[in-house]
Amino acid sequence: MGISEYASFDGLGLAALVKSGEVSPVELAEEAISRIEKHNPALNAVVTPMYEQGRAAARTPADGPFKGVPFLLKDIMGDYEGVPTQSGSRFTSGIPALRDSTLTARFKKSGVVILGKTNVPEFGLLPTTESAFYGPARNPWNTDYSTGGSSGGSAAAVAAGIVPIAHANDGGGSIRIPAACCGLVGLKPTRGRNPLGPDLGDMMGGLIHEHIVSRTVRDTAAMLDCTHGHEVGDPYYAPPVERPFLDEIARKPARLRIAFSVTNLDGRKLDPECVKGVEATAKLLRDLGHEVEEAAPQLPMEMLSGAFMGLWAAGLALQIDAHAMMTGRTPNDNEMEGLTWGLYRAGKEITAVQYQMAIAQIQIMSRQVARFMERYDAWLTPTLGAPPLKLGTVDIHERDPQKAFAPIIDYVPFTALENATGQPAISLPLHWSADGLPVGMMFAGRFGEEAILLRLAAQLEEAQPWKDRHPKIWN
Repeated sequence: MGISEYASFDGLGLAALVKSGEVSPVELAEEAISRIEKHNPALNAVVTPMYEQGRAAARTPADGPFKGVPFLLKDIMGDYEGVPTQSGSRFTSGIPALRDSTLTARFKKSGVVILGKTNVPEFGLLPTTESAFYGPARNPWNTDYSTGGSSGGSAAAVAAGIVPIAHANDGGGSIRIPAACCGLVGLKPTRGRNPLGPDLGDMMGGLIHEHIVSRTVRDTAAMLDCTHGHEVGDPYYAPPVERPFLDEIARKPARLRIAFSVTNLDGRKLDPECVKGVEATAKLLRDLGHEVEEAAPQLPMEMLSGAFMGLWAAGLALQIDAHAMMTGRTPNDNEMEGLTWGLYRAGKEITAVQYQMAIAQIQIMSRQVARFMERYDAWLTPTLGAPPLKLGTVDIHERDPQKAFAPIIDYVPFTALENATGQPAISLPLHWSADGLPVGMMFAGRFGEEAILLRLAAQLEEAQPWKDRHPKIWN
């Protein structure tokens, strides 16, 4: 296989070549490694190379739908036995994982060949991938700009053609935001669809969800077929699926009723590029025969942001103190960024009553959104309130979380809501700004109804293809 051909295939396309004998998993692994070596100096996407493990796995990959396909794990929750999961932090660095996470085991069973771990912000706290420990990941469309976060390294690697798919997870938009910034497909599944085992059942009150970023809807669907399913002891249970997700995308969606929003939930205006993207997507949906109208759930946004940040701060404190308990290390501000330390100290001050109140407030708003979604099959918004940020917009050394988050308060107006409610949501690369940066469009669906979102996404992918749009750093 020539170098120019590798990146033209998605994951299932490469797997088909392996199945036909046109290429071997070992050859694919070497192609991916060559691209990591070529592009990583500019992108800083891969922070932990795992070439020897990958080469060994490529010699005998599992016989799954993605047999032999190069793959990367995220350096948060992407546990691989014997390899550290460092979460972008000096404080948690250097300690090998005792065993694979359940999701890693399911990824391996799908046939992928894992070649490394990807860049993240410290503890996944930001919608941009910049850390003192790893340095910033850079957007292949323009390296002055952010990849989004926290799965920014994974998104940069997929967008640049290094690998066709990569692990991502989402606690406030961390699958969808990097997908939007890098021109990819990013599905956050329904709460409980993918497990967090074998040890964890829940993180941050149910906010955390696992999946991948990809370049095609079919890869996203097919990998969800490989990974979803209840694990014994799980605290949440997603509704059963009617048929494989890959089969769903072959089914044309019925005439859907779709709401759309061109302001944030407080009624404030979004960036003109985001408005333009939503309006163009709404027109495309009408042209495809769907019923489209402007509407949004009425929510007390101060309550949502307060409850969400309370859960985030408490969850961060739990992670840090749990690591300290298991390793005997004492948390200290010399081994963490200023923002992390400030949020950790805030989390330590949250009382049990305040935590339970935050959970109750999230549940109240989840019921309000569920009632809104009874009227609509999907809700369209821009994934973000503006095109990708310039790197350096957030001061990661600022210890006051309110000051640190101030520059991005309007940047992430929608994504956290679906983490709170547990609904599925997907970001699709349906718009680009005038200066050539991706602007993702997000569709939220009813709880348990990824199938509708995936059918709609496949229809939009066919109607307005994005596979031939590539960034400056590509292949």
